Amino acid sequence: MSLLPLDDPASPPPRTDGRRRPRAAAATRRALCLFPVLLLAVWAAVDWHAVRDGTALLAGADPWWLLVGLLFSYLGSVAAACVRQGAITDRLPPGLLVASQIAAGAANHILPASIGAHAVTVRFLQRQGVPLPRATASIALYSLVRAVAKTPVVLGFLLAAPSAVPPARLLPEGRTLLLAAGGLLLVPAAGAALFVLVRPLRRPTVDFVRTALTDARHLHTRPARFLPLWGGAIAAPLIQASVVASVGTALGLPLSWAQLLFAFLAASTAAGAVPAPGGIGPVDAALVLTLAGYGTPLPLATATVIGYRVLTVWLPLLPGMLVLSALVQRKHL
Repeated sequence: MSLLPLDDPASPPPRTDGRRRPRAAAATRRALCLFPVLLLAVWAAVDWHAVRDGTALLAGADPWWLLVGLLFSYLGSVAAACVRQGAITDRLPPGLLVASQIAAGAANHILPASIGAHAVTVRFLQRQGVPLPRATASIALYSLVRAVAKTPVVLGFLLAAPSAVPPARLLPEGRTLLLAAGGLLLVPAAGAALFVLVRPLRRPTVDFVRTALTDARHLHTRPARFLPLWGGAIAAPLIQASVVASVGTALGLPLSWAQLLFAFLAASTAAGAVPAPGGIGPVDAALVLTLAGYGTPLPLATATVIGYRVLTVWLPLLPGMLVLSALVQRKHL
C-alpha cells in the first residue's frame, strides 16, 4: 500500500472559466457610460456663471430665431459626418456615423485641439472594421480639408458680399502677421526636427504618410467620396456662422446677416490656432472684438457670444453625452 497522500476527488481544482473577466468588462462599460455624465456635471459646476448669465441674456430674445440657431448647430454634425465619410474609403452606416459625430461634438468640448472628437471617431472607425493606420490617416485628411476649405469660403464670401467687411479691417497688424508667419514656419520645422532626431518615429511616420497619400489619391478618384469630403468641409464653417447670425438676429443686433457670418469666419480663423477645448475662450474673445469692431454695443456682442455657446455647447452637450454613453453601451465605441 502506498503511503503517499491520495488526491481528494471531492475538491476539484479552481476553475478558470473567465467568469470574472466578463463581469469586469461589464463594470468597466457601465463606468464609461456614467463618466461622460459626471464630466458634464463637473463642467456645469465650474462654468455655472456662464450658464446663468446666458440664460438671463437670452430670455428676451426671439425664440424662433434661437430655434433656427439650434437647428444649424445640429446640422454641423451632419456636415462633419459627410466629411468623415468622404475621408475614408469604407462605407459607413449613415445613422451611426451621424450619432458618432454628435457624441464627438460633446467630447470635443472636453479636450483641446479636437482631440476628444478625433478619439471618438477613431474608436468608431475601428469598431466598424477600419484598421488603425487608415483611421488615423482619415483623421489627418479630415483636419487638412477642413482647414483648407475655409480659405475659398472666405474668399468667395468677400466676392459675393464685399460690403460686409470694411477693407481696412481685412489685414491684421504687422506684429500679428509676423507671429502668424513664425507659427507657420515653426510647426513644419519642429516636425522635421523630430523626424530627423528621433529614430523610432521615422518608420511609423513614413508608413503613416504613405497610407495617407494612397488613401487621399484613391478617394479623389471617386465622386461618392470627394464630393461629401469637400462639400461638407465648405458647408461646415458656414453652418457654424449661421448659428451666430441666428442668435444675433434673435437679439436684434444692428448688423446684416452677411456681416454676422463674416464676423464669425474672421474670428474663428484668427483664433483657430489656439488649442482650447472646442475653441472656447479664444474664439469667444475674438468674436466679441469683431462684433464690437462693426459698431455693435459691447453688451449685445457679449450676449451674442453667450447665446452662441448656449446653442452649440450647453444645449447639445447633454444629448451628446447621452448618445456617447449609448454608443459605448452598445459597443459601437
